Amino acid sequence: MLSRPYRALTFGIVSVVLMIAFEATAVSTAMPVAARDLHGVGLYAFAFSGYFTTSLLAMVVSGQWCDRSGPLAPLSAGIAGFGTGLVVSGTARAMDVFVLGRAVQGLGGGLVIVALYVVVGRAYPERLRPAVMAAFSASWVVPSIVGPLVSGTVTQHLGWRWVFLAIPVLVVLPLAVMLPALRRAARRQPDDVPAQRPAVRSDGRRIWWAGALAAGAALLQYAGQDLRPLSVLPAAAGAALLVPAALRLLPRGTFRAARGLPAVVLLRGIAAGSFFAAESFVPLMLVTQRGLSPTLAGLSLSGGGLTWALGSYLQSRPGLEEHREWLAQAGMALTAAAIGTAPLALAHAVPPWIVAVAWCAGGLGMGLTISALSVVLLRLSPPAEAGANSAALQVSDALSNVLVVGGAGTVFTALGGGSVGAATGAAAASAAGGGHPAAFAAVFVPAAGIALAGMLVAARLRTRPAARG
Repeated sequence: MLSRPYRALTFGIVSVVLMIAFEATAVSTAMPVAARDLHGVGLYAFAFSGYFTTSLLAMVVSGQWCDRSGPLAPLSAGIAGFGTGLVVSGTARAMDVFVLGRAVQGLGGGLVIVALYVVVGRAYPERLRPAVMAAFSASWVVPSIVGPLVSGTVTQHLGWRWVFLAIPVLVVLPLAVMLPALRRAARRQPDDVPAQRPAVRSDGRRIWWAGALAAGAALLQYAGQDLRPLSVLPAAAGAALLVPAALRLLPRGTFRAARGLPAVVLLRGIAAGSFFAAESFVPLMLVTQRGLSPTLAGLSLSGGGLTWALGSYLQSRPGLEEHREWLAQAGMALTAAAIGTAPLALAHAVPPWIVAVAWCAGGLGMGLTISALSVVLLRLSPPAEAGANSAALQVSDALSNVLVVGGAGTVFTALGGGSVGAATGAAAASAAGGGHPAAFAAVFVPAAGIALAGMLVAARLRTRPAARG
């Protein structure tokens, strides 16, 4: 993938992933402090799920856009929207504006992630795609190590706002420097992909269904914030929009884990929803329940970034091509074990570094699973359908994050988690008095159960061989 025909493209798309990785690791570290400063701990989960809600619409739009005119335009628009959202969040004076900024950021992120998958599917031959996916994961290594340390230091000494306002600098680099190389290289067709004109998908109904999906998810989140009896009305309306939209946007058979592409799409949602719902609450738990600084709390997740890259590298080995089903099962087992171990840190007799060890195992599991699923999806997708299928994969990812993270936030708030105090360090542990451990446990335990269910779905990734005769 670093040979002359692909070198410029590889550096371009990896730089975009590097930017996204720095944002994710830095924002996760700064988020607990930002939520407390804006008096919005009760909306903490929605700062994450709001991002995924708007990305639902953007992913479908990006898939249609890519299949119609190629991936470069949605990629450029997505990077610009991503940076705009960071600026809105970084200048927010209230938590609702902060969540709005995250929603704008989600629009950009949704456009970007689907476009990247289409670039890989169109520009690289099948033999190189596992290595490209491994490079994506490797792009998280440096941000996972440096991101929490830098973000924590900036948050403590300059303020959390600078974490958000400084990241857009990383947006300018791939857009201004790498875009010409991306434009030239992405138009090439690899030797083993038949040259053909991209299919023009003019089905506007998919865009309407995507809007209904995002609106339904937003209504469900709104109902989750307001636990009064009347909240059942927006919840019912949200479900009425979300369920039929999901059935039409995801491959037929997804929710019954039909073999092949439907199982791939479903497992992506299970893996992402369970892992990221738990990861969203790890820094908050360590800061408020164990008195760790934002820097140390963020660094507890760093090992997971390293092992994620390792897992992705392992699945890219040519000798493991026939064992992706087993790799995904093993990955989900490691992920479930990691999530189930994290709440042990709520007991003060357990050292908090147990979370860092667990997240190394979870990162390895996610690296094995997510990268393997991406390779299988591209293998099952004709070139003209790569955009739509990649969008379905990302919609499953984002929808699961919305439902699981939003549901976790609702339960967390209902059990008193939203009243976590604003103190930091040792004072936080003393003030909390170990308070609200059930709120955190109610996040981690169901997420671990969802990850275990993923092991069953992983057994259905392989399509049955056609009968002879």
